[in-house]
Amino acid sequence: MTAQPGLGWQLRRLPVCASTEIELDRWLLQRQDLGRAVEPRLQARLAVQARRQRFGHGQQGRPWLSPPGGLWLSAAFPWAEALPGSAALGLAVAVGLARQLEALGLPVQLKWPNDLLVQERKLAGLLPRLRLRGQQIRWAQVGVGLNGCNRVPPGAISVAQALGARRHHPQARPQRLLGLVLAGLNWAAAHADQPEAVRRAAEERLWRPAAGWRHDGQLWQVRGLTADGRLRLARGDQELDLQRQGFLDSAP
Repeated sequence: MTAQPGLGWQLRRLPVCASTEIELDRWLLQRQDLGRAVEPRLQARLAVQARRQRFGHGQQGRPWLSPPGGLWLSAAFPWAEALPGSAALGLAVAVGLARQLEALGLPVQLKWPNDLLVQERKLAGLLPRLRLRGQQIRWAQVGVGLNGCNRVPPGAISVAQALGARRHHPQARPQRLLGLVLAGLNWAAAHADQPEAVRRAAEERLWRPAAGWRHDGQLWQVRGLTADGRLRLARGDQELDLQRQGFLDSAP
């Protein structure tokens, strides 16, 4: 285990694992076995990074290809104390990471609910969850998959490609991206109590497909976001808010 200088994170690096989400859950359970279960809220910032995942997954268990060259990470960190009133975790993390990537010169867009795009191609995917006890938030937990200088499937893009390189670029190396991701998570945590500021920042970067957003076989126009992370759609005189699924979870 190592510390990430200046960012306040405890980090475990693995050459390969089934899933960083599984390894992070094991770490959290180990902390409880060592007598930290009495803590009402997680105080540490913990992250697990793998060079490669064998069975990485995204939202609703969809497989996530995780070859060497990308940044594959799961993190747990303190969040605002209670619901409602805290910023939407997924929006805050997306904005925090987008800000870091924009500093590299990348025009990042947020594709609701969990993706970051560059040139309308998928650059990163997020798996955000709040771990709860009742209405109290014990910690935030986020999985991040960021294409760095790895090969990517059709419809995706890597940081290296977005910076004009075929495969490798010094800014796209996983260890360079690690610092950006952790700084982005820190930004999200620092703005957990500012839901309206997070919503505005996310809406500024929101991907709005020109052809419309397809929902239940119909095309809707994207109108924006709500402070709790829902996507606002309109079709004629109809309005609809789509709810992000599966972002709350109970914690022991």
